[in-house]
Amino acid sequence: MTDRHHLLVHGATFAAVGDRGDISGVRGSGAPDGLFVRDARHLSRWQLTVDGAVPEVLTPVTEGDAARCVLVPRGGRQEPPAHTVFRHQAVGDSSFVESLRVTSNRPVPTTVRLALTADADFADQFELRSDHRTYVKPGAVRSREVTGDGIEFTYRRAEWRSRTAITADPAPDAVEETGTGARRLVWTLELPAHGTCELLLRVIARPHGEKRAVRVPRDPAAVHGQRQAREAEFMEGVAFPTGWPELAEACARGLADLAALQVPAGGPDGEELRVPAAGAPWYLTLIGRDALLTSLFALPYRPRPAAATLLALATTQATGPAAPSRVAQPGKIVHEVRHGELAHFGQVPFGRYYGSVDATPLFLVLLGAYVEQTGDTELARGLERHARAAVGWMLDHGGLTSRGYLVYRADEGGLANQNWKDSPGAICCADGTRPTGAVMAAGAQGYAYDALRRTAWVARTVWADETYAALLEQAAADLRDRFQRDFWMPEHSFPALALDGRGRRIDALASDAGHLLWSGLLDKEYGEAVGRRLLEPDFFSGWGVRTVAAGQAAYHPLSYHRGSVWPHDNALITLGLARYGLHDEARTVAHALVDAASTAGHRLPEVLAGYGRDTHPEPVPYPHACVRESRSAAAPLALLTAVGGV
Repeated sequence: MTDRHHLLVHGATFAAVGDRGDISGVRGSGAPDGLFVRDARHLSRWQLTVDGAVPEVLTPVTEGDAARCVLVPRGGRQEPPAHTVFRHQAVGDSSFVESLRVTSNRPVPTTVRLALTADADFADQFELRSDHRTYVKPGAVRSREVTGDGIEFTYRRAEWRSRTAITADPAPDAVEETGTGARRLVWTLELPAHGTCELLLRVIARPHGEKRAVRVPRDPAAVHGQRQAREAEFMEGVAFPTGWPELAEACARGLADLAALQVPAGGPDGEELRVPAAGAPWYLTLIGRDALLTSLFALPYRPRPAAATLLALATTQATGPAAPSRVAQPGKIVHEVRHGELAHFGQVPFGRYYGSVDATPLFLVLLGAYVEQTGDTELARGLERHARAAVGWMLDHGGLTSRGYLVYRADEGGLANQNWKDSPGAICCADGTRPTGAVMAAGAQGYAYDALRRTAWVARTVWADETYAALLEQAAADLRDRFQRDFWMPEHSFPALALDGRGRRIDALASDAGHLLWSGLLDKEYGEAVGRRLLEPDFFSGWGVRTVAAGQAAYHPLSYHRGSVWPHDNALITLGLARYGLHDEARTVAHALVDAASTAGHRLPEVLAGYGRDTHPEPVPYPHACVRESRSAAAPLALLTAVGGV
């Protein structure tokens, strides 16, 4: 996000507003601007003028869970502002509320003309990304209707219906046309000497298919109360470390963000669930891999997200014949679920998209870890069919039986890479060249190994199926032997990032090796060598381990996956270092991440630039990072698990 946008998040709803609380609706800026619910923009303009002019910012919106700013009319030193405008905004479930307080600074009565220009273009989020794609929307119709206390915007395209209703208290004196499709709500305020007038604006968004009765909060203060209650629920019973207050603050900040990032999903029996969304602004939806890793990090402290995530992903698990357009095969766990117009009409493949090689093994890892952590065998019994189908996918369509490894191929129209480093070019050789054809990514093999072992344990202890357990244990042992033979690069004492379709090693030195420590795939000697290598200066920036070690042609400190520092990646590495007994190294990485969080209100972003701490005393932001990201929010909890509070 650019520094002129400020993000307010509540479940599947978010708003991005500027420094004065306005929404301009400008496209192509690289950042979303507006009120969004379920992938659609329900407010595209929300611009305040006072006496016909845009006010000056006295106090801009600052980062937080509500937007507050102070505005005054333009003037000079010799002409003090006649009045001051105080804006307070917040988002609720499918809603946006704002209080506007206008205070006179004069000793005599005065009149102020307040106007708010509003519009709703109902643009799909995929239309607003800076990828230069356009989408035809035949038969689409927008309409506007003035109501007794505001305005209602509607959108229709075939069976698709969306609506945004704006109400005001007091009602506007007039609703004017602007010639652009937007409408201007106008009030004439009579202010007594040093008096105050207050307006309350409420916006309710009704996305297509929404049948719930949404209760719009009375005002921003009510939203604050709801948010505090949610955060208290997430933090209840969590023992924050007393010996390391900065880590305690990062854990608390992360849990608060996780409370805001819970989005609705359905369970196998139609039950309503709340699961971790991937992140705001672009990924405020269920992303399989992200929800699974977030739930794993939080599991020792908050097991409920894990249970909800498992049930939601079981519900969306692929069944029936393979669907190449969605990269779906029976038993595969979904990568991404979208609810927007373009997904509905099949113009993007992400309504239910299965382009992930690692969500399926991570589903099994979380199931085993959940049962081990909680002792809840009922969930494992209820999901036995789904777990066996997931194992079946790994062995069959996934490639473990035929190729010896989990395999993916670039998906035209979808994702080129289908492991966690899913950007184009993320899987590459040290010189930056990309493999062609099938790819066998190292990290996914570690997840598969852990999934087989954990599912074997569940099969033996919960399902009472010794034969199946022994089969999975043998498959895991065989995978481990193959991996260390095929992936290990003796000249580097380090595993390859991937194999290509011919079995050739993709030789970039990358952080994915740390995931192999987390999953336990490497022998002790190899694991210790990898762990120590990740702390050498070309890998370790001082803020964390880089995705690709510096000094290689592939390295770029501002690349999404080829030199940046990802908090969740480092959390997995820290857990892996601790698993192999490298506790000093684990503490070094943990302290680096906590220090990075301490420079930004104890919040870890999705990703940081890869510049070193030795030359940059504060972390350099990655320019397009999600401000709120569930895996990063949960990462401090993983650090606490790995190293404790010291």
